[in-house]
Amino acid sequence: VQLVESGGGLVQPGGSLRLSCAASGFTFSSDLMSWFCQAPGKQRELVACISSTGGTTTYADSVKGRFTISRDNDKNTVYHQLDSLKPEDTAVYYCQTAAFWGQGTQVTIAS
Repeated sequence: VQLVESGGGLVQPGGSLRLSCAASGFTFSSDLMSWFCQAPGKQRELVACISSTGGTTTYADSVKGRFTISRDNDKNTVYHQLDSLKPEDTAVYYCQTAAFWGQGTQVTIAS
């Protein structure tokens, strides 16, 4: 199983980023996919998850209305659109399924 995140970077408050996670080595279309984040000195926490078909999504309260998780089962990719970013969103963002994790992508929000 391989999960490869991309799309992180440095943006100003109020800006946007689109994270991608390319998956391989398992039946992507059958699995729930999630995004977690880990800020410096804090525990890793769930940000959003999406069902295998994409029909059901859930979000942490802190990101509802600002972040959108989606997936393309033909491309074996899950996306995370981050809008209206705040400095407190600064973290490493990880893609996750079952017991597997990607390497993470850094998101930094600063003026």
